Amino acid sequence: MIWELISFSALFLEAVSSPSSPAPSSPAPSSPSTSSSNERDCQIYNFGLSADCRGRQLEFVPWRQLPITLEHVDLSFNGLHAISAADFQNLPQLRILLLQFNNISHIDNDAFKNNPLLEQLNIFNNSLQEIPATPLSSLLNLKHLFMSNNLYKHAALADSFSKIIRLKVLSLGGPLVKGLKKNDFQPIKNIQLQLFQIKCSSNLSYYEPGSLEVISTKQIGFDMAIDQRPNTLHHMLHDLANKTLSVIQFRNLFEFTYYMGEEDIFLNLKDIRAFQLIFHRGKFNENLLKMALLNLQVTPIKRLRLQYIDFARSPTFVDSGAGSSITNLALDNLDLWYISNPDVLRFDWRFTWFKRIKELSIQYVYFNSVPCDSWSEMDGVELLDVSNNRLNDYVLYNKRCNYKGTLPNLHTFNLSTNDLTSLEDLSSLTKEFKKLQILDLSNNKLGSANKGIHCVWTQNITRLIAHHNQFSSGAFNCLPTTVYYLDLSDCNMDQLDMIYFKKATNLKNLLLSGNKIKFIPSKWEIPSLQFLALDGNSFGLISKASFQHMPQLSHLRAGNNPYHCTCELHAFVQETITEGKVNLTDWPWNYRCYHPEPFLNTFISKYFPGQVACDIRLVIIISVATTAIVILIFVLICYIFDLPWYTKATYQIIRAKYRAHKENLAGDIGNFNYHAFISYSHSDADWVRDQLLPCLENNKNPYRLCIHERDFMPGRWIIDNIIENIESSRKVIFVLSRHFVNSEWCNYELYFAQQRAMGKTFSDVILVVKEPIDPSSLPSKYCKLKKMLSTKTYLEWPQQVNQQPFFWAQLRSVLGKPTMTHERTDSIRSRNSFGRISVIGPLVEERMPEAGIPVEGIIEEIENEIIHRNEIELQDQINIEAR
Repeated sequence: MIWELISFSALFLEAVSSPSSPAPSSPAPSSPSTSSSNERDCQIYNFGLSADCRGRQLEFVPWRQLPITLEHVDLSFNGLHAISAADFQNLPQLRILLLQFNNISHIDNDAFKNNPLLEQLNIFNNSLQEIPATPLSSLLNLKHLFMSNNLYKHAALADSFSKIIRLKVLSLGGPLVKGLKKNDFQPIKNIQLQLFQIKCSSNLSYYEPGSLEVISTKQIGFDMAIDQRPNTLHHMLHDLANKTLSVIQFRNLFEFTYYMGEEDIFLNLKDIRAFQLIFHRGKFNENLLKMALLNLQVTPIKRLRLQYIDFARSPTFVDSGAGSSITNLALDNLDLWYISNPDVLRFDWRFTWFKRIKELSIQYVYFNSVPCDSWSEMDGVELLDVSNNRLNDYVLYNKRCNYKGTLPNLHTFNLSTNDLTSLEDLSSLTKEFKKLQILDLSNNKLGSANKGIHCVWTQNITRLIAHHNQFSSGAFNCLPTTVYYLDLSDCNMDQLDMIYFKKATNLKNLLLSGNKIKFIPSKWEIPSLQFLALDGNSFGLISKASFQHMPQLSHLRAGNNPYHCTCELHAFVQETITEGKVNLTDWPWNYRCYHPEPFLNTFISKYFPGQVACDIRLVIIISVATTAIVILIFVLICYIFDLPWYTKATYQIIRAKYRAHKENLAGDIGNFNYHAFISYSHSDADWVRDQLLPCLENNKNPYRLCIHERDFMPGRWIIDNIIENIESSRKVIFVLSRHFVNSEWCNYELYFAQQRAMGKTFSDVILVVKEPIDPSSLPSKYCKLKKMLSTKTYLEWPQQVNQQPFFWAQLRSVLGKPTMTHERTDSIRSRNSFGRISVIGPLVEERMPEAGIPVEGIIEEIENEIIHRNEIELQDQINIEAR
């Protein structure tokens, strides 16, 4: 309500002092300009309906630039000297013409002849020597005419004005008008105006009573100083008696001097029937103000405003001590704005004149004290506005004052735009205001946690306005929890206090715009919240879960944040818009992507991530399916290319090389006659002779191998040969097969090799599985072999030809790099003339005992075999010598 009055007063004053068109003088173009680049050229916009020629330093109307379609032309603030008949003759659709603030001294009689539709003409502040009655006579549709502040000396209107029956606003007069005569306004006596404004010289020379009687208007404004003729006010008020007016405004009533007379010049004010009285500028002292207030007590006027007043104490004012003379001033609104002296608040040294005021507004008065008795005098005040006064805590709140029972009817308290810092002091001041519901603390310095420790508020506060402060999270402890509406916008907050919001169970509207909130708490509980403003903060993530504890939320404003455009944000927007439960009030223009960089400044409404990227169920299905396919392909590749076998073989080669390296460090290489002793069954002899020996012996770096068929010493016990040759070999290779298991001698060799490994490394024993053997199927007497198969890595002979080269590489790796071995002095090798190896003695397997034959029989058989072999060798030697 207060600001509505301010707006009206501003419009009213503008009409008096510097009137302008109600329509915008230079609105923003709504269509591309068609003017040239010349600075003096007019800008044509609004699809050819408007022309902006404002402030172009024009001396003549550029009529050639003005299209025939124009309805609105602004030529204000130029240097025009005259208006000719040709200037606007091509604008038949013209409705608004603004010519204020030029230097126009002449207007042709036919200047507006071709503009019958003209409704608004503004020629304020020009140099016209007389009122242009003849040029205006053709404007029968004219509604707004501003022609004050010109140089004509008389305000008399010509009879032609009686034909302008649609006129609603008329402003005339100027600094050279010395006074008003009774017949000046007779031509418009039958025209019902909405606003009439008259300006006269600061040195008013005359005023004929009855000059204003014929004026019929809702609002009237006077810009005339009565310093020299104070009694003029008496006649003016008499002329306005019995008129029903909404607003009467006096500007510069006393412009140069304070009224020192004793005659009550406001006496006829009691007969005025108006809603609002405004005194704008001028000089007031205590006596003059007292005269006005005394008469206002008995008038129906409900609103009084004093603004930009130069107030002073009256040297002749006497305080009798009997109390204030203003005890019955019943006003709906009393506005005291921009008063030069704060003593105006207690002009009679008391505050009694506020007692029956409903809405009291004191702005820009800059008072520096609030006496204790001032609070108790404002019993009837329902709205108290003391904003814009630089108030601090010490001026506003006095701990020595008793505030109990004060301001019993106060409903709204506006303390905005001051220098307040303590919420605790404010709570102490207002806790006794039992009906207080609305508290405005905006634009102060509140919010320090150190100045809000113990706060006790009245339980009736429902609306707290505290934007543009410096709130810390600790300050939430000192905010009232009974509020329905809370505005903490632009308070430099970076985090919120969840405990406070749990206590504020009635909160329905929360404004947190323009802060530095970096994230939305996941457990933000406000069960009654309906409207939430989070625009202009610093968080980039938002989801449906952010507001899951706000079941009543229906309106959300969250634009102008640095959003991370993700699937979660997209899902939130889509669900919110689709469901319609929550209305995004600033969607879509204030929602843009900030991250990732490729989407910078992209409207979120145009951000559409792929379905695969955002549907977690689909992602899981695709991932599982892809993984299964990859595993299946891998298994298939392994099956086709025997990858596990190659992997296992490679692992064995690496292990073998590592063991060989350790043996090199131990210095065990080169102390053996053979690189390896080979133990095998007679049934596997072909494989040994055809496969194993050629691959290891017949190459660039051959291995020296020991096999019983070739390398056992004739004439020695078999057991001794086995033991000696195993001891003389670096490695022992066992060719394992089902036949090996059935060979008793192979078991002996296995036993001896195991005994030999004791005290050394078990890596000397190499198991080559020629054909698969199930360790669990072996007889119990082969426990050693069972253990070795279960604990020792062995080599398997591959049946596929393509895998066999890798097998030999594995075996060579296990055997290690072949080195020179010591030659045996008792070697039994001999070669015939054909270079073939002669096999000395029968195969061991041919002399293998049957099961159940005692060892003693085996030994005897071996001895006989040795004697038989010696005889054969002796005979062969004799035959050779005979040849």
